[in-house]
Amino acid sequence: MQTVLGIDLGTQSLKTVFYEYHTRELVCVVSSSLKVTRRSDGTAEQEAGWWLEALQDCLLQVPAEIKRSVRSIGVSGQQHGFVPMDERGEVLAPVKLWCDTSTQAQVQAITEACGGREACIRLTGNPVMTGYTAPKIRWLKDEHPQLYKQLAHILLPHDYLNFLLTGRRCMEFGDASGTGLLDVRTRQWSAEMLRAVDPERDLTACLPQLVDTDGFIGTTSAECASAFGLPEGIPVAPGGGDNMMGAIGTGTVSPGTLTMSLGSSGTLYAYSDSPIVDPQGNIAAFCSSTGGWLPLLCTMNCTLGTELMRAPLGVELDQIDTLIGPVPPGSNGLTVLPFFNGERTPDLPNGRGCLLGLTSSNTDRGHILRATMEGATYSLYFGLQELRALGLEATEIVLTGGGSRSAVWRQMVADICQLPVSLLNQEEGAAFGAALQALWILQNTETHSLSIEQITREHLSRNEALCTQPNINNSRIYERGYADYQRALAQISPLYQN
Repeated sequence: MQTVLGIDLGTQSLKTVFYEYHTRELVCVVSSSLKVTRRSDGTAEQEAGWWLEALQDCLLQVPAEIKRSVRSIGVSGQQHGFVPMDERGEVLAPVKLWCDTSTQAQVQAITEACGGREACIRLTGNPVMTGYTAPKIRWLKDEHPQLYKQLAHILLPHDYLNFLLTGRRCMEFGDASGTGLLDVRTRQWSAEMLRAVDPERDLTACLPQLVDTDGFIGTTSAECASAFGLPEGIPVAPGGGDNMMGAIGTGTVSPGTLTMSLGSSGTLYAYSDSPIVDPQGNIAAFCSSTGGWLPLLCTMNCTLGTELMRAPLGVELDQIDTLIGPVPPGSNGLTVLPFFNGERTPDLPNGRGCLLGLTSSNTDRGHILRATMEGATYSLYFGLQELRALGLEATEIVLTGGGSRSAVWRQMVADICQLPVSLLNQEEGAAFGAALQALWILQNTETHSLSIEQITREHLSRNEALCTQPNINNSRIYERGYADYQRALAQISPLYQN
């Protein structure tokens, strides 16, 4: 048995997958749940020690024979988190996560120091957003100056796991482009943006070395072998952010395919051979973790919205499709703006969830849940329109994430976007993508000729039974529904502007 190990550090859980690449089967999948500390000011944090415990918990459940079969490792991680470390490698503070919206004051300060939102886009390709890493660094300076003085190393969540595995501090371009500090066009740190974060200190010394994604960053250390029961000396790939690894795990590694992830957050992204910078800043101008670029739209409320709604409505997860199935597309005029956790796209960090258009005929549980799904999907459909305006086209959407298990939601995505929707037999998304990146680099150490497209073609396959075609008869209905969503957004947004 010869396997590659993919590790995905998510918000809700940490997952490990062991993939036997000769027989093309997942021989072991284990996950361990994680909690999030949330406060009313928008704080969302985790302790880095929880990640260590979760990884130990996962690997403790894996038979020793399977762990001995590992030939290479890849790590995926939630983007944008800020892991502040001192000179000794100790984490100084709880890790502020991608969904932390408590740093809006720092976003404004950095943006003003750069000369405005458009200037930020000129400098890095992206505006400064409340979820990005840059304002979290400024927040530590503002709120905990004594800890900030001890700051010696800045890592992202997946970088921190790489550090635990290998002892090396480094960062690849895909995840780095979500910090708000990287010029995605040149793939270099922006000196101007770093000065905007802190004009009194050169933060360059705190940033890790940037590495390409076509070679290993190191091997598992003796400390790693002792802590996790993995063999010492196993090569470790650069890995990347969860969206970048999700792109590999869904085959979005060449132009033409879109990936839509229906997870706690929602994402829509495409591959490009050249930088795609949105002058409006709605589409994130990220690098991929395969040498290209990954223009991306992210919303903070996707299945998070349906989860928050179904709990007070007393609906179990396996009841949702049964309840919403009979409700007609458009939910009889009910519109939900599902901004329960603030929102990134549209840029409403102080936003709140809203129900509009309630009547005596659409207040039952099925209508409310369906309208919540539609609102989350309209937010992602906005991204499809923006990507098209930037010159990107797609022939299909590959759907992933927990929401993709809903047959009603799959049909809804196909009908709203009027594109075929595909699901893959390989369901592990970012964790599987991390494993495939590790396999790609491993096999290229032997052949030096494999492309990432060849790897994904060989190891990914469609689940034909779950693929969905758009229903043209629902197109007009959803056009009206989307127009209602846009009008509602225009009316409600002023209530939640900064």
